Amino acid sequence: MSEEDRIFMQEAIAEAGMAEEIREVPIGAVIVRQGEIIARGHNLRETLNDPTAHAEMIAIKKASERLNAWRLLDCTLYVTLEPCPMCAGAIVQARIGRVVYGTSDPKAGCAGTLMNLLREERFNHMAVVESGVLQEECASMLTQFFRRLRGKL
Repeated sequence: MSEEDRIFMQEAIAEAGMAEEIREVPIGAVIVRQGEIIARGHNLRETLNDPTAHAEMIAIKKASERLNAWRLLDCTLYVTLEPCPMCAGAIVQARIGRVVYGTSDPKAGCAGTLMNLLREERFNHMAVVESGVLQEECASMLTQFFRRLRGKL
């Protein structure tokens, strides 16, 4: 893992912390282009009553607005949890070049766990995928959140 990956994943973790502060599942994302964060997002599903308000979806929309383009070819998405099918589909549609995630998602992960939509050769775009960056920190945030939610802490 590069130092740059570690730094940007820490930024995604900070976004996840913002989600947790408002009682959202602590998942955060940042999109980086040429060494600069161009967009941030964290889960807002409960806040907005919107099943599509995942951290990645929010960050992708903000990045596209910032660049005034829907193609994000030269961007890297950092996200604390492996993307779900919806987010993986949006990543492919946005043509994001690289995805770095913290911890895998055994229930919905589509960047290698259940399937790998980001590396599907039948699509017209494939992203480079890196996993396990700051995995312990990312997994711990989620585990602690759900333990508190279930009253087990």
